[in-house]
Amino acid sequence: MQIAEWDDANVDWASFDIALLRSAWDYAERVTEFLSWAEKASKLTHVLNPLPVVRWNTDKHYIAELAAAGVATVPSTFVEPGADAGQAIRMFLERHDNAELVVKPSVGAGSRDVQRHRRSELAVAHAKRLLDANRSVLLQPYLERVDRDGETALMFFEGQFSHAIRKGPLLPPGGAAATTGLFATEAITPRLPDADELRLAQKILAAVPSGIPLYARVDLIRADDGAPCLLELELTEPSLFFAHAAGSAEKFTAAVLRWFQVHGK
Repeated sequence: MQIAEWDDANVDWASFDIALLRSAWDYAERVTEFLSWAEKASKLTHVLNPLPVVRWNTDKHYIAELAAAGVATVPSTFVEPGADAGQAIRMFLERHDNAELVVKPSVGAGSRDVQRHRRSELAVAHAKRLLDANRSVLLQPYLERVDRDGETALMFFEGQFSHAIRKGPLLPPGGAAATTGLFATEAITPRLPDADELRLAQKILAAVPSGIPLYARVDLIRADDGAPCLLELELTEPSLFFAHAAGSAEKFTAAVLRWFQVHGK
């Protein structure tokens, strides 16, 4: 095993049986370059998750596709570069009466550039800043149960549930940035998911266009009516929180080896 940087031009990817994506957290700022690398590397070795999964999952427009397929998601509106940020926010607020909304880039990692706003011009300014940088924007209502229940992140290997954790609420109110770095400070604890969360997570994985991925993290929150809904589906380089579930790293390793036995020849 060797740890290698995806953008290191000196790495001979053909010398590896597998290139396992684990912490390519700078891809969001260089997504075109990253996808170009993934395409080239996939011709030399087995990139996992595979290239079709990575292409689909690095842009949060996949949420709209899953919603169209009947998956319960946090209501999501996408605003594209060139659109009027003020008009887009006004139209969004007319459809959602939540006290707060979340503005985030459609291509992003961690909590960078993600903010929680009250219904104010601060949200417009945030969206405009992203649009002016030629970045698509995702608008979502802030679901208040997050403050009480947090998020449930469920880890799956080969489509089989492994373990889950609870994330406490990340986004501070009032438009403050969650972090100036990549990740906000997280309060993480093990969690046993409820049956309705497991059912939804399995439905989500079954709806992935290229099939059940080798590994996945499904981030769920509960809507105002208590039903679980998808916040994000992490298939490219998710934290899998092995430290919070004994034996989970070994399960993951076994899943990778089984994949290679079937597909790697």
